Amino acid sequence: MSPTARVRRWFWLLLAYVTLGLGIVGIFLPGLPTTPFVLLSAYAAARGSKRLHDRLLAHRVFGPMIRDWRETGSVSRRAKWWAVGTMAACAVIFFLTAPKWWMAAIGTAIMAVTGTWLWLRPEPARR
Repeated sequence: MSPTARVRRWFWLLLAYVTLGLGIVGIFLPGLPTTPFVLLSAYAAARGSKRLHDRLLAHRVFGPMIRDWRETGSVSRRAKWWAVGTMAACAVIFFLTAPKWWMAAIGTAIMAVTGTWLWLRPEPARR
């Protein structure tokens, strides 16, 4: 393996683990999304570590989400409800704690756009 290929592989591997870690933290921390980080982790793992990529695809929670996105660009209705629910909770927290109302409004607007985009994604076919 050439030095350039080795550096590239390590970059993808590092990106895969960092984004997977952020996705796991996002499970417990409202405001930090889980799904985009897990999807990015799978993308990076496919380029840096076949073993990690296979483990992500076999995972009981992350695997179906990754496969649905990869195959059809779809997001489950349950994931959509969870995402919008946590974004709504974060919007309330923003308005209760932000030093200026416009700061909370900007964050809420970004989440509203993201939530709208998410609901426009197709849902996976029933299995």
